Amino acid sequence: MHCPFCQHTDTRVIDSRVSEDGATIRRRRECEACGERFSTLETIELKLPAIIKSDGRRENFDARKLRAGFDRALQKRAVSEEKIEAAVRAVVHQLRMTTERELESRRVGEFVMAELRKLDHVGYVRFASVYRSFEDVADFREEIEKLERDLPAGDSQLPLLGGETAEKGKRR
Repeated sequence: MHCPFCQHTDTRVIDSRVSEDGATIRRRRECEACGERFSTLETIELKLPAIIKSDGRRENFDARKLRAGFDRALQKRAVSEEKIEAAVRAVVHQLRMTTERELESRRVGEFVMAELRKLDHVGYVRFASVYRSFEDVADFREEIEKLERDLPAGDSQLPLLGGETAEKGKRR
């Protein structure tokens, strides 16, 4: 590491500390030539796959866009920031685990929907309505019915539709 003060090529590490989240290491360094001290941050750099959009364009993966998608789907919903961040990290982890250099945006959307389904059913349906281009109420109803059919018994979220399902939800 070059010294930022005198540009000398030899500096030594005098202290290293791992950040709270374990994603970075802060190193305190000292220049062998001028004696000045400075800090550096070290992070892992992993190349995520490029995203192939539905119109064929290719874009670099952008975690801010991923987070914005979660935020829009979960707007005004009672989901903690910690849970949203964990879901974003889970999607990024899935992207890292693919060995592909390029990935269709459809696959990323499926990863997001899987995480939203665990977090909040209303957020899941919101995202699905845009992602799957719902055209009418029947599309919403079909997705909600599919979601309710696939739910494990004793799910703690409120029912999405009225009727018999809502009565069961009130008795919990």
